[in-house]
Amino acid sequence: MTSIFDQHLPRTEANFAALSPLSFIERTAEVYPDRLAIVHGALRQTWAQTYSRCRQLASALVQAGIGKNDTVAVMLPNTPPMVEAHFGVPMAGAVLNTLNTRLDPEAIAFMLDHGEARAVIVDPEFSGTLGKALALRTATTPLRVIEVQDALYGPAAHNLGGTDYEAFVATGNPAFAWSLPADEWDAIALNYTSGTTGNPKGVVYHHRGAATNAISNVLEWDMPKHAVYLWTLPMFHCNGWCFPWTVAARAGVNVCLRRVDAQAIFDAIRQHGVTHYCGAPIVHGLLVNAPDAMKAGVPAGVKAMVAGAAPPASMIEGMEKMGFDLTHVYGLTEVYGPATVCAKHEAWDALDIGERARLSARQGVRYHLERDVRVLNPETLLPVPQDGETMGEIMFKGNIAMKGYLKNPKATEEAFAGGWFHSGDLAVQYPDGYIKIKDRSKDIIISGGENISSIEVEDVLYRHPDVLAAAVVAKPDPKWGETPCAFIELKAGAQTTPEDIVAHCKKHLAGFKVPRAVVFGELPKTSTGKIQKFELRKQAGSAAAINV
Repeated sequence: MTSIFDQHLPRTEANFAALSPLSFIERTAEVYPDRLAIVHGALRQTWAQTYSRCRQLASALVQAGIGKNDTVAVMLPNTPPMVEAHFGVPMAGAVLNTLNTRLDPEAIAFMLDHGEARAVIVDPEFSGTLGKALALRTATTPLRVIEVQDALYGPAAHNLGGTDYEAFVATGNPAFAWSLPADEWDAIALNYTSGTTGNPKGVVYHHRGAATNAISNVLEWDMPKHAVYLWTLPMFHCNGWCFPWTVAARAGVNVCLRRVDAQAIFDAIRQHGVTHYCGAPIVHGLLVNAPDAMKAGVPAGVKAMVAGAAPPASMIEGMEKMGFDLTHVYGLTEVYGPATVCAKHEAWDALDIGERARLSARQGVRYHLERDVRVLNPETLLPVPQDGETMGEIMFKGNIAMKGYLKNPKATEEAFAGGWFHSGDLAVQYPDGYIKIKDRSKDIIISGGENISSIEVEDVLYRHPDVLAAAVVAKPDPKWGETPCAFIELKAGAQTTPEDIVAHCKKHLAGFKVPRAVVFGELPKTSTGKIQKFELRKQAGSAAAINV
């Protein structure tokens, strides 16, 4: 029987529109056309200009035969074309695949093929890597290469024979009549995980999730209109935690930064009046440990967001000394970056630094527009007691969760079993509802904000002819948070050195995945022969580091 509240009350264009972050730039360009949108070197680009360029990019892509659900990959640093791609690509109906610029050619080739990319936009800094990746592709589908020329970088290291980015954009119509997706469930982005076994998984984002997380960022930070946001966080990480869309919603300023450098960050803060920035612990540590002379004249009140590992007391104290306000968030690629926040309370200000650090190190509570986050028993899916001691798995539910894994129905079904997204992170929940991670069930190592699969590194180690058994765990590191530590049982009579092992790994792994410590000896095992990684974690802290 039809409810009286459904009778003669139709859903039409007049009373319903799909949620999409694309609407943010449209409104900002209308309301604040002359406000500054992008700063890059000498470039100053307004929101009206940025909106026109995004529409031109969308128009040019459509004219090139790229449309709904086609993948457009980008291999770009935090420069204006990366900002423009976050709007121009989905305005064409296509799906944006931001490639991790730190990966090796083999991984890039896999992602281009698996995501069925129709075009790739590349910065000259990464043309060499992309050139090798293109040669490794197994797909025969034509792939259009669009090459950016950036005056702040110099000439391309390798000319790939593609189309010049500015020339390509110029072929488009700045008044291109794009439209919101017919369904907010439509894909907007494709991001690849680091992969715990085998190849990485393609995480598909939808317009609704991107919009809700972008707005949650505003709410968690009380982000004002015209905030000045410094791009220290790579935009290839979960679409910059959705901040390209967040900044557009607030008519803010994107201060582009090609690479992270303490001097460049402090200079940008002083010169442009930066109010907000995000990053892994290594970025904040870089600033805290910079010489005092470098920090001179930096205004107080800058808001910083940290994720990847809990901030230690020394970092919190150092940020406070600079007058920066640090917020700890937690999430995964599958939940659009941050989806929980350690929401601070005024009462914490009166506590000593040790207690403040303990409270602030927790992963916290759900984002405003996330439906729920709980620590559940992975077998029963019942909540664990909120006693700060009983372990369970962090699980998410709501709009800030991926559509699923591309071409991987089995993994998608497992990830969403029981109506929750299973994070794989083991945690406890305190009486106040705040969550604290205790272990990572997938043995992921987070180094400088990058996820490293211990299994991937172990697979490479086992390919060394002198290795009998291998296990990789996280070694605490004051700069990177964690680095891989390899424990190796050598074959009888082997004369391999730690340096030989590192050299072997460098041939097969991206630089940040190479072990920074190598320990030889018999590995602790259970009665069934399983390596006891918990024992190795105890030893990793004292393992001697190798200059990689």
